[in-house]
Amino acid sequence: MRILLLSACLFVGGVAHAANDAATQIDAEALSRHVQVLASDAYEGRAPATAGEQRTLDYLSAQFKQAGLQPGGDAGGWTQAVPLVRVSVEGPVEASLQQGGKTRALRNGEDITLQSLRPGTEVAVKDAPLVFVGYGISAPERHWDDYKGVDLKGKVAVMLINDADFEAPTPGAFDGKAVTYYGRWTYKFEEAARRGATGVLIVHEAAPAAYGWNTVRSSGLSPLFDIERDDAQARAMHTPLRGWLQREQAVAIFRDAGLDFDALKRQAMQADFRPVPLGDARLSAQFKLKRERVVTHNVVARLPGTTHADETVIFSAHWDAFGIGEPDKDGDRIRHGAVDNATGVASVLELARAFAAGPRPQRSLLFIALTAEEKGLLGASYYAAHPLAPLDRTVAVLNMEMFSPDGPTRDIASWGLGRVSLEGDLKRVAEAHGRQYSPDPNLEAGFFYRADHFAFARVGVPAITIGPGLDRVEGGVAAGKALRDAYFRDCYHQPCDRWTAQWDARGHAADTQLVHDLGLELANGRTWPAWGEGSEFKDARERSAAARR
Repeated sequence: MRILLLSACLFVGGVAHAANDAATQIDAEALSRHVQVLASDAYEGRAPATAGEQRTLDYLSAQFKQAGLQPGGDAGGWTQAVPLVRVSVEGPVEASLQQGGKTRALRNGEDITLQSLRPGTEVAVKDAPLVFVGYGISAPERHWDDYKGVDLKGKVAVMLINDADFEAPTPGAFDGKAVTYYGRWTYKFEEAARRGATGVLIVHEAAPAAYGWNTVRSSGLSPLFDIERDDAQARAMHTPLRGWLQREQAVAIFRDAGLDFDALKRQAMQADFRPVPLGDARLSAQFKLKRERVVTHNVVARLPGTTHADETVIFSAHWDAFGIGEPDKDGDRIRHGAVDNATGVASVLELARAFAAGPRPQRSLLFIALTAEEKGLLGASYYAAHPLAPLDRTVAVLNMEMFSPDGPTRDIASWGLGRVSLEGDLKRVAEAHGRQYSPDPNLEAGFFYRADHFAFARVGVPAITIGPGLDRVEGGVAAGKALRDAYFRDCYHQPCDRWTAQWDARGHAADTQLVHDLGLELANGRTWPAWGEGSEFKDARERSAAARR
């Protein structure tokens, strides 16, 4: 099932590119085969620092070698070591709430999820008062402070997911429905730690979180990972206790404190909101932790350029998934990660093969399968801090996530609103193929901050994550949206995200072909993609402008 998409001659950016021969075309069967292997039971859900990781590294390295690429990792090898700390809850989690003279138990995984990345072997919080801090945001440049001087020492901050514009009737300080970084749970945990809180509980609501409780539960019952820090850094970065709280539990706590959850939520949408103590509610929690130093790995392959080998285009995708967890209704415990993100890794492998089979590009290419994305973009963040090619001469990062197994679409999309010229480039290349570019149809999910390209963007490198569109050739947008919604509702981070014999990789191949052709233009051109006005990453890139003159 070879997908032949290029015409005899394709004009991209005013430059004529001869059509590739069959060897350099993206092969749908190869993509499907890679997904089938990587998402199989033998890979045990591809969790970092497990036997599943080693099988994944071996497979990826072998495929890159077979394609004829050079190792691009540490010391002439195929991998880049990423040292992390893995923190697992050991034994039962005891949690209870005291309120109004009564004590009730909170079930971990059902009512609440509790974890910790703070150094230590045990969490012991006793009768910590609860304080509602709205969305938990401090953004001076937006004239916003949910904390307003509240002392959180010894207290647990209760906050909302997303940011204050998500359910507001009109756009306000936070870009309307398009989630900002302040809406991400990672930011909220970090800011509460900076404020000295003993704990953080984020109230889970499916719409503003963009996923259901099952996703929170599966993540919350899995080990946490963090980059290595000394104890002082780790204590500054992490509260002793963190977790999520079911909405119905939050509503009950507010009600028993004589407060209306929905009314306070509306107040939290305004800049004049002030923190509210939740009556006499007190949280107690106790559980043991196992801390281990582990080393996981990015897999890196290199195709040297010819005339501008010191300039690099990166193609990336994360290889990790969620490993083995609790059984589903069919008894399956393996969270296979087929769509998320064996599809992206398959594209990286197939792009590497196609580029290696064609004429050598002018700029060098790196093909990176990144680790620990699901643990907080840790593999990408480590690479950005320890790059294997100079970041100031890295042209762009084309990251790939969650391509569709449901056949071809008329469009292709990128994640979030990046304000980067690569979005226009992708649109132009798509239109050259008779397709369309669709801006992210789900800006409220905050996907721009949830994919590996964000780690590169933060240090200034122009980067996007590319994914499938919704306008299916068979069924249109309605059919595409229904499939997407069903996936996120039922299979995202769950065992049912698996390869099946009904997998239709034609759309996956067509989308990967567009990534190839955009990458080909960047690899053989002299342009440098750039951040647009209003981008928070523009200044970081411009500080290294002299290196690109």
